[in-house]
Amino acid sequence: MPRIYATPEQLSAWTGQPAPDGAERLLARASEDVEDALLCAVYLTDTAGMPTDPAVVQALADATCAQVEYQLAAGDDGTGAAGRWGSVSIGPVSLSDRRDSTPAANEVDLAPRAYRALKRARLLPGVIW
Repeated sequence: MPRIYATPEQLSAWTGQPAPDGAERLLARASEDVEDALLCAVYLTDTAGMPTDPAVVQALADATCAQVEYQLAAGDDGTGAAGRWGSVSIGPVSLSDRRDSTPAANEVDLAPRAYRALKRARLLPGVIW
C-alpha cells in the first residue's frame, strides 16, 4: 500500500485554497516524489512504514503539499509531462516548443519548498547532523 504523507485538508491549509479535484491522486504522486528524494534517509517508522516522530510527520506533510503546489503552479497533473511543451494537441498528436529537459530517470523534480522542508527536518540523504 502506498504511503501518502498529507491529506486534502492539509493541502488546502497549505495553499489557502480548497483542495483541487483529484487531490488524493496528486498527493499520492507527490508522496512518491518525496519518498524518492529520501531513499537513504533514516527516521523511525511504524509497521506500515509511516514516520512516528511528529516533526518528521509534519516535514513530510509539508514537503508533499509543497510538491503538489509546485506541480499545480506548473500546470502539471503529477505525471511530469506538463510545462515541458509550449503547446500540446491530442488528436492527431502534436507537440511543439520544448521548454526544458526532462530530469533523468533517477532524479526527482522536487519543488524548492519541498526540498527546504526536508532539509530543515534534517531528512535529506547524505547529510550527517
